Amino acid sequence: MPRDLSIKKVMVIGSGPIIIGQAAEFDYAGTQACQSLREEGIETVLINSNPATIMTDTEMADRVYIEPLNVEFAGRVIAQERPDGLLATLGGQTGLNLATQLAEAGILDKYNVRLLGTPLKSIRMAEDREEFRTLMRSLGQPVPESWIVENEDTLREVAKSTVWPLIVRPAYTLGGTGGGVAHNPEELMEIGSLGLKLSMRHQVMIERSLLGWKEVEYEVMRDANNTCITICNMENFDPMGVHTGDSIVVAPSQTLSDKEYQMLRTASLNIIRALKIEGGCNVQLALDPDSFQYYVIEVNPRVSRSSALASKATGYPIARVSSKIAIGMHLDEIQNAVTKKTLACFEPALDYLVVKIPRWPFDKFKLADRRITTQMKATGEVMSIDRAFEPALMKAIRSLEIGAYGLSTKGIHTLSDVQLEEKISVPNDERLFAIAEAFRRGYMVEEIHALSNVDEWFLHKIGGLIEFETRLKLHGKQIGLLIDEPDNESEGVSLLKQAKRLGFTDRQIAENAGITERMVRDIRKALGIVPTYKMVDTCAAEFEAATPYFYSCYDVEDEF
Repeated sequence: MPRDLSIKKVMVIGSGPIIIGQAAEFDYAGTQACQSLREEGIETVLINSNPATIMTDTEMADRVYIEPLNVEFAGRVIAQERPDGLLATLGGQTGLNLATQLAEAGILDKYNVRLLGTPLKSIRMAEDREEFRTLMRSLGQPVPESWIVENEDTLREVAKSTVWPLIVRPAYTLGGTGGGVAHNPEELMEIGSLGLKLSMRHQVMIERSLLGWKEVEYEVMRDANNTCITICNMENFDPMGVHTGDSIVVAPSQTLSDKEYQMLRTASLNIIRALKIEGGCNVQLALDPDSFQYYVIEVNPRVSRSSALASKATGYPIARVSSKIAIGMHLDEIQNAVTKKTLACFEPALDYLVVKIPRWPFDKFKLADRRITTQMKATGEVMSIDRAFEPALMKAIRSLEIGAYGLSTKGIHTLSDVQLEEKISVPNDERLFAIAEAFRRGYMVEEIHALSNVDEWFLHKIGGLIEFETRLKLHGKQIGLLIDEPDNESEGVSLLKQAKRLGFTDRQIAENAGITERMVRDIRKALGIVPTYKMVDTCAAEFEAATPYFYSCYDVEDEF
């Protein structure tokens, strides 16, 4: 059906201040939402407490209110503007919580404002830990053994458990705020009490730990016609026990078999249909690496941090499409903004690989605890695209702007073996570099896997990069000889080509070849070893794209 013509004015809730544990992904979503609604001729009203965002530019919405995001001020804006609908699923957890509070306070009913997109009942089912657990069991979807706790007396009862460690997950919080991993009763009481205080419903779920299991996410989309598609699936480099916002993420998944991929995809689609979510949704699952056993961890009934990543990784504008679904449009009526030929009901296809690495503020907070767990600490992230994992990883590392040009960081080589193993076994912001250093010291893949539970596929790839790094140190002088003899058949040319395809910079190559970075660049260009450019077009070049964007790589030909 075409859009609901009774909706003429929509109020969009922003995500408020950007804090540790939250990057600017919801500014991206809110901006897309306002633009998407205005494309359909709808008057937009935006409320957000943070003036330092793009969404609060006066050109983004017809009316912009920079006010506190609470029931009192949001209620005043609604009374002033009298919108027909409220769009809350693009303002992160802040927007979702405020919409719930406005509904419970009777303000939406008083001013006849419809909650657009995902219904309030669905939000409650996904966010309330008890209701979510009950729904999953009714669907036959496995959830970890857990306890719902709403006061400290119940928390003390759970603390008598002999199953350790336990994961604490507060309801209605963003970025795992108030959560953590408890290894004993004292830690459980400390983390659980904080979680109860920070949860809007004073509710936490304590669940059996799945530390060491793979963590996989599916970004899915549904419209009111019950049409569902998967936008993207993502696999965390770090196993369960690390918040996905603090984990290195790879899209699409690299270590799942087809059976595992389809099993988790089917579960995700069944869940979004049961919840009756309208718009984008993120489903997080844990998979046993040694069997086909999996558990549903949680569902975000809104555009999330991962949605921004999935949008940029695939070219599919999740927030834009979610906004159009919220005003009644179906997926088969929404045009793909990239191809201008296909519709939003086509699932994106990727012929490349994406790597996301979080950016932590530990360079500013030098005394902070650098361990990362289920409560997010990152303040941003970088994303890179290439044809394979190795060059995408190397690109992402350089993009972090931490002074690292490859798989090494300041001071990592000075650690003792005991310190190095601790950095590998306890998740922290330098774990990736510690793994690389372990390979330099002769550790085997099996040893590092036993310490970290990182999948062996990723470890083999990192080990391969360190192996090539060693080869470059031993034979790099062959590249230097090309200054005088640019022979295409020489060992130096082969080495140079492989180095660039694996993501090594001219600077790294120069350090090993004993020449300057400028010389390496001149040699490359003389030999025709230059970047080519490929498209991100949502459809793996199956259809011609009108507005694609591009990434560089060292391949054979350009895609134009």
